[in-house]
Amino acid sequence: MLSRQTNKTVIIVCGPTAVGKTSVGIELAKNYDTEIISADSRQCFKELNIGVARPSEKELKTVVHHFIAPHSISEEINVSSFEKFTLTKAKEIFEKKNKLVLVGGTGLYIKAFCEGLDSIPPIPIEIRKKIIDEYEAKGLAWLQDEINKKDSTFFEKGEMQNPQRMMRALEVVEGTGKSILSFQSNQKLARDFSVIKIGLELPREQLYQNINNRVDEMLQAGLEAEVKSLIPFRNLNALQTVGYSEIFEYVDQKITLVQAVEKIKLNTRHYAKRQLTWFKRDKEINWFHPSQLSSIVDFLQNQ
Repeated sequence: MLSRQTNKTVIIVCGPTAVGKTSVGIELAKNYDTEIISADSRQCFKELNIGVARPSEKELKTVVHHFIAPHSISEEINVSSFEKFTLTKAKEIFEKKNKLVLVGGTGLYIKAFCEGLDSIPPIPIEIRKKIIDEYEAKGLAWLQDEINKKDSTFFEKGEMQNPQRMMRALEVVEGTGKSILSFQSNQKLARDFSVIKIGLELPREQLYQNINNRVDEMLQAGLEAEVKSLIPFRNLNALQTVGYSEIFEYVDQKITLVQAVEKIKLNTRHYAKRQLTWFKRDKEINWFHPSQLSSIVDFLQNQ
């Protein structure tokens, strides 16, 4: 990790969904008397609560959180806007604290915060609009087929179940003639703080059980009603995501509610697997079981 000023430290808590990042992050923030920045690409939308497992009101009151529900689903929030927001917020926090905690499972957001973004030329808005319109009309299979034909590199290595990432990949290759992955250089920008990365992992069976339990709890907490309240906005990018897409299928009477719940569990497990694959590639991450809080604190004190 490139840095120029080591007395300011960001502690990153990352890992797959439902592993326990929120509680560990809160405990670490309390331990260091500091604040939390969320690195979650979905919890930033104020209209999304139950389906994105937003921290509870009690948790949000325990420690000051940033990038939790500041934006509307009608806004275009991306990795670039996240990087700009978090670097500004980190600077503000470091004016009064020596440490801050960044918690989340969106690997690309965390990478941008730590290392910066690669420069992709501006893409004409007409290209993006055409792709969104075609995706809405023809669905995921069409999107996958287009990427297979136009960007085989992304088709082999990218997130081929994530419509937002896929549409971005397609617009870049159509706008530049190059794969979006070709812009991902290995040059890391220097930051004026140091970073320590803590990864949380569980045995697969336990993680999958956590996911299943969480989805059941979401249903009991009112996920169906939350999704139905968002029907007028269902075509927005922010709602093309696990937990919402499946309930929309149920609303459209394409599947039963029981089938929708099972699809949410399955798709969330697949998402967790992709997250782990991403994070395991990062050799700077130090891995712990989420119950090992004292070991994590000991580790951090020796850094």
